[in-house]
Amino acid sequence: MTDYKNYQSPFSWRYGTEPMRLLWSEHHKRLLWREIWVALAEIQETYGLVSPEQSADLRAHMNDVDIERSLAIEQEIKHDLMAEIQVFAEQAKRGGAILHLGATSMDVEDNADAIRLRQSLDLTLTRLASLLEILAKLVNQYAESPLIAYTHLQPAEPSTLGYRIALYAQDLLEDFKQIKNQRDAIRGKGFKGAVGTGASYAELIGKEHLSEFESRLEEKLGITFYPIAAQPYPRKQDYTLLSALAGLGQPHQLAFLPHS
Repeated sequence: MTDYKNYQSPFSWRYGTEPMRLLWSEHHKRLLWREIWVALAEIQETYGLVSPEQSADLRAHMNDVDIERSLAIEQEIKHDLMAEIQVFAEQAKRGGAILHLGATSMDVEDNADAIRLRQSLDLTLTRLASLLEILAKLVNQYAESPLIAYTHLQPAEPSTLGYRIALYAQDLLEDFKQIKNQRDAIRGKGFKGAVGTGASYAELIGKEHLSEFESRLEEKLGITFYPIAAQPYPRKQDYTLLSALAGLGQPHQLAFLPHS
């Protein structure tokens, strides 16, 4: 049986940690979709679009992810998110009718991805902090341990092992700060509809309520939204995040370690 709580990739079994594979699994992705649908329904309830019974029904079935059923429906309709809506609606008989009210697919998918990007960076930062603590101890432990440092592929001048380790720690600290900045800057698309104007929500609750509507969803989901978006959130966010992660993946002077 397929393990839907692990990210399915040949690379993940060798390089991915279990917590990270879980975050990027089919199960967690669909659970986040459901959490967003429930949040949307509960906020829409305050505008009289959804009854308390309907939103309560959705919350009661929020965790009942059934991937096999969703994949079977997806085979027929060729749309993963709509298949998940159908399964959720089958489970939540009262609330299913108002699922996804006013939304477009990326109102759900891009907000979910922003949330799990942040969750993933939290894991990365936690492990980086642990590594920096280890390196800091080694810097102090070997601060007075002499060695001959190399330059131009030959022995040059005396240094210490602690100083050499500090070189790596300094680079990693810069990476930590860059990734922390990226983590704190991550934003979701928000709830802006098919082309980013929020027209569908304006029809439902009135244009004058759109700003308040999104602010309440930001608070409920615990993430800030972009003020401007199209169908997806601006992909500039992905580029800057990947750039920060690429910096973490560079050699960090490790090529010089055998010479020290």
